[in-house]
Amino acid sequence: MAHGLLETAPRESPAHYDEFDKILVDGTWRHGRSGRTGDDLDPFTNDVLARIPLANEEDVDEAYRAAAAAQRGWADTRPAGRSAVLRRAAELMDARRDEIVDWLIHESGSTRIKANLELGFTQAMTFEAASFPSRQEGSILPTDIEGKESRVYRQPVGVVGMISPWNFPLHLSNRSIAPALALGNAAVIKPASDTPVTGGLLLARIYEEAGLPPGVLNVVIGAGSEIGEPFVLHPVPRVISFTGSTAIGRQIMEQIARAPILKRVALELGGNSPTVILDDADLDLAVNTAVFGKFLHQGQICMSTNRLVVDAKVYDEFVDRFVERVRGLKVGNPSDVDTVVGPIINASQLKHIQKNIEKARADGARQLLGGEPRGLVLPPHVFVDVTNDMAIAQEEQFGPVVSIIKVSGEEEALDVANATSYGLSASVATRDLERGLRFALRVQAGMTHVNDSPVNDLPNCPFGGEKNSGLGRYNGKWAIEEFTTPHWISVQHAPCHYPF
Repeated sequence: MAHGLLETAPRESPAHYDEFDKILVDGTWRHGRSGRTGDDLDPFTNDVLARIPLANEEDVDEAYRAAAAAQRGWADTRPAGRSAVLRRAAELMDARRDEIVDWLIHESGSTRIKANLELGFTQAMTFEAASFPSRQEGSILPTDIEGKESRVYRQPVGVVGMISPWNFPLHLSNRSIAPALALGNAAVIKPASDTPVTGGLLLARIYEEAGLPPGVLNVVIGAGSEIGEPFVLHPVPRVISFTGSTAIGRQIMEQIARAPILKRVALELGGNSPTVILDDADLDLAVNTAVFGKFLHQGQICMSTNRLVVDAKVYDEFVDRFVERVRGLKVGNPSDVDTVVGPIINASQLKHIQKNIEKARADGARQLLGGEPRGLVLPPHVFVDVTNDMAIAQEEQFGPVVSIIKVSGEEEALDVANATSYGLSASVATRDLERGLRFALRVQAGMTHVNDSPVNDLPNCPFGGEKNSGLGRYNGKWAIEEFTTPHWISVQHAPCHYPF
């Protein structure tokens, strides 16, 4: 029984689970020193996958100092050498595909569909990052001063501190790890407590096997309440890369503002993605886009469609088709190849989603689909008669819950899409691609997709948001900018004439 409710076939724990009961500091796999242990749980069966002695502030300090010591030698490694490690890591991900997919299913509650997609994203990012060492370009700038040469070197920032989430743990951890390492930095990562293996320890094993020198990548597992602030405030890291909620992102910025040494932040935070269905949309395509954009990984994605904004001319037909499709989605065991909706990550998150559902009903939204959870598996919930000022529309649901909002015309659709404090991703459906482009350019988001889902992430395209959805951009040349710093060096070839 899973949580005493769901009948499941017997399942073995992921292969080599006992490899992942330690943290990694300075090339040594050892236990954390906090004296406390964290249980890594399967959200579908509630089985204990690993029991990890947690890190304390002393472990964080040792990890950062090891990273700083190792970084100097790693930065001196020739570009071809760093690229080779990244390429080898990507190849190892393929060789360990079954193990990685199994871990994603067991640890993060990923369906098999989502786990394979996530591994593909992770490999693509690693191969992209392998090109970064040869793209780390400087420049020589012209000057009006006689005999002066101005050079701009693009150098590694040094050490990057990374805090990653539980929803796409492998990909969203590696999205910072791979570029940072490729560009000559060292790293310390603190993965989410719900996904310590796929968010850090498994990646560290892969990079270690790929030939990354000891100390360049360190992994600390611990409670945010104990090591979160020391992790951010430590004087060694020059950049803190965080993916997670807007509330925690704000806390990190506040902490850095009072730190003895200021540092840069790269923040990818919450979202409230609209999928806009205009009056000329291909409804078959629009429904497919909406179903994928909402229910991949149970809606536990920052880019997930939170609101379906539908023109009144096609509203009734779209709702009927959408509900019919959603009703047919398979819900349950994430290991089954055709399961679409699996478990919520933990009981606390499920309780939060259920409160949001109760609030939507109280606010007057009409529920067309729903049902009670079985264990941590919550079936899809669809609400109509939603107005954009309701909590269900304004707050990120991060679960299989969607609101459908009726609008009259393109301008109202745009106003509703933009009427949110978030601005991460969005999408618009229309048969007129030029109309879609004009609409997309007016959306207040970091990413907008025409006739596709808002759930999009390509390794060479800028990923990030506006407003309360974050600061900075990941991927491609934008990641090179995030994890390097320009250093202007001038050389005076002839004596300079000063005014005194």
